[in-house]
Amino acid sequence: FYLVDAIGRLHEPTNTQLEALESSYRSTGEFLAECLEFKGLLHEIHAHGSRQIGTLVRPLDESREGFDIDLIARFHQGAMQRYGDPEGPTRLLNDLHATLDRYAKAHGLRIQRWERCVTLEYAGGMFADIAPLIDAPSQFSLYGDTLGRIPDREKHRYDLTNPRGYARGFDKVAAISPVFTSTVKFAEDTAINSRADVVPLPDSQEVFDRLLSRLVQLLKLHRNVSFGQASNGMSDLAPSSIFITTLAAAAYAVLAPKPHDSPLELLLEIVETLPDYFERTLQPNGHEYWTLANPSAPGENLASGMNTPARQAAFNAWHQRIKSQLKEIVDAIEKH
Repeated sequence: FYLVDAIGRLHEPTNTQLEALESSYRSTGEFLAECLEFKGLLHEIHAHGSRQIGTLVRPLDESREGFDIDLIARFHQGAMQRYGDPEGPTRLLNDLHATLDRYAKAHGLRIQRWERCVTLEYAGGMFADIAPLIDAPSQFSLYGDTLGRIPDREKHRYDLTNPRGYARGFDKVAAISPVFTSTVKFAEDTAINSRADVVPLPDSQEVFDRLLSRLVQLLKLHRNVSFGQASNGMSDLAPSSIFITTLAAAAYAVLAPKPHDSPLELLLEIVETLPDYFERTLQPNGHEYWTLANPSAPGENLASGMNTPARQAAFNAWHQRIKSQLKEIVDAIEKH
């Protein structure tokens, strides 16, 4: 497992890359915090996704030096007074794009608008996806205090989501101490303000060195190598990172407290049981509909992007491949 651990470390950002990532994050966050367009409405900018939970891996495109980061611009509930009408979701994304366009022009960056976020491309090929979120706290859902509405420009509506709650849930599972029957040695011992707050990024060593984070990294790396880069005109059939991460965390929560000989055996059992943690419903047309509930955002299906026959077949094939290859490694070790 030392070699497996080393592979994960090899694909993490270097200290220089982490500093560039943090510098760009801080600069963009400070700009949004100071902008007059959202004064009194925007109260916090924070990271979410793989950098937040320590599962960040090097982009598959080797020509890129930079890593990607996802940001949330959190708005007070009062923002619904301005953006709560039927055209509000589109207008909110347009306003965010117009604001960030000034920042992009001032710093010579590329900018692109999507259905749910705005993307900035920094020097070295680092990308930052900035998504607006309007607070919608609820006492009836897990981590409901950070629940929010995210605009969907294509569907002209708001969907409930909870990136901070998702990270808190992942952190809770990652804190579970695994039980190993043999000695394991890792690579290293392991009120409304007029100005929004820019939340510091979590300490990289604290989140990257957790076993669950390392195992998710390995799954994502294997996926990247297995699927490669989508060619022009070809659709990307690789399962999404959020789909893989959620399944792995659910499996880890169940399996980590059970005795295993090594982290590698734990990883193998996690991989073997991944399909147990999402629902498959057979439809009248003979196709399956997959559901993976977001535990921190009621009604959000994290498997929504998997509901085409091609994507489902690709996931099943990839699952068989990684399961078979891990078993070969474990069997080879046991024979020695």
